[in-house]
Amino acid sequence: MRWMMPALLLALIAGTAQAQQPNAFGGRAGDSRGSADSAVPDSEPGLVGGVDPRLTTMDSVVYRLVAESRLQVRTGKSGLLGFAGHTHVIQARAFQGEVVYYPGKPASSRLDITVAADSLEVLTPPDTAEIRKVTETMRTKVLRTADFPEIRLASREVTSTPGGFRIRGALTMVGQTRELPIDVVARIGADTLEAAATFSVKQSDFGITPISAGPGGAVKVADRVAFDIRVVAVRVSALALSTRE
Repeated sequence: MRWMMPALLLALIAGTAQAQQPNAFGGRAGDSRGSADSAVPDSEPGLVGGVDPRLTTMDSVVYRLVAESRLQVRTGKSGLLGFAGHTHVIQARAFQGEVVYYPGKPASSRLDITVAADSLEVLTPPDTAEIRKVTETMRTKVLRTADFPEIRLASREVTSTPGGFRIRGALTMVGQTRELPIDVVARIGADTLEAAATFSVKQSDFGITPISAGPGGAVKVADRVAFDIRVVAVRVSALALSTRE
């Protein structure tokens, strides 16, 4: 069912959610090259939130996303014959992002991630011919990457929580921007920031019609898709130093 992926996604990217410790996000773009309708992936296993005490002496710290980050979207199935179709995992291969963190004022922190829409690649199912067809359908008919080359996630508001912080984010896809709450677990070090979050959106909220196929459209891609974001970002000064070396 090569067509199952379509609308899927995209809603991407970029891809965040289960709170676990404070620390804030944000910034300008940097550098770095589910089965049921309600399904959402679990938070990053083993990631414990926290802030390096050395940061308390700083006014602000800028972290830039690096290639070790993972931005994925998972599609589900619905409809009378939903069991007959495939679920899909889509991953971004090209993205940029920065987090600006204010140790003394977490609410002033900012996050900005931009994904190149035509870099989205279908990872499953493991059939090369199907992956190529589904990826092409996603880019040309669902995301219309020629007209909308970027997918962006930016913070509008950051709030500390007992287990971390919550972001009121603005997700932009196919020219439509929608706000949503995102709970993040983060570990903020002197030179490296790690964060994990999952959240879901409805394709229809962005003007995307979930694809249907089979007899009478009995097999459909679920309207809701799940984003799974695992961020690894390096402090800008440290990144510049490693580049010179």
